[in-house]
Amino acid sequence: MKARIYQPAKTAMQSGTANTRQWLLEFEPASAKQIDSLMGWVGSSDTRGQLRMKFPSLDEAKSYAKRHDIPFEVQKPHTRKRRIQAYSDNFK
Repeated sequence: MKARIYQPAKTAMQSGTANTRQWLLEFEPASAKQIDSLMGWVGSSDTRGQLRMKFPSLDEAKSYAKRHDIPFEVQKPHTRKRRIQAYSDNFK
């Protein structure tokens, strides 16, 4: 089962960068989710899809995956372009 290592982006509702500095390791689903015929719930027999591990750095996430023989793919984070302007520029 393949894993994905990435740094989450901030949500549209955030103005700060909280919870975006850590690296996450998530497993890709091994099989499609199935609908339970009795209750109508969607589920899977794959329990690794529920795991979401946090690491302080990319190197630690990579070493964990290598140590446990987990094939992984790293997704680089998008860099944010900061547009610095003065408050008085709003009134020009």
